[in-house]
Amino acid sequence: MAVAILGGGCFWCLEAVFEQLAGVEHVVSGYIGGTLRDPTYEQVCSGSTGHAEVVRVEFDPAKISYAQLLDVFFAIHDPTTLNRQGADRGTQYRSSIFACSAEQLEIAQDFIQKLNATAVFDTPVVTTLEMADTFYPAESYHQGYFRSNPEQGYCAFVVAPKVVKARAVFSRLLKSADQ
Repeated sequence: MAVAILGGGCFWCLEAVFEQLAGVEHVVSGYIGGTLRDPTYEQVCSGSTGHAEVVRVEFDPAKISYAQLLDVFFAIHDPTTLNRQGADRGTQYRSSIFACSAEQLEIAQDFIQKLNATAVFDTPVVTTLEMADTFYPAESYHQGYFRSNPEQGYCAFVVAPKVVKARAVFSRLLKSADQ
């Protein structure tokens, strides 16, 4: 198994999409990139710890590549807004890639360079690239949040449309019904 750590705003959105992809074995919502050891959700949301809300994606590279994960990642959030995703504002919501190896860092750099060179977005990609450090899993009530709370307001109006978009655009990458 390989690991990818990605931040694209609220971790509920990313988790709900990535857990549906074939080759993804496990997705954990959590925090990385800050100064406080073992932060809580409330501390991270204050914006004072430097952590980003992220998902840690365990995947089988024989079934889905890191580049394919990045393709999905850049399609389901806005990588052109600094420290913001929709109404969520603050450094904890930054678009970020925490590379787990030099190879991942290089793949991510090339990916962003190609997005900018081909003007996929109207403005440049501002996704931060950092080497991964200590990942802290979020509290248990955040894990599988969309699955457990699909009718909750944020889930219905923010998370669900991203899931629908991912299912439509990346149908070839989805797990089959028996997985």
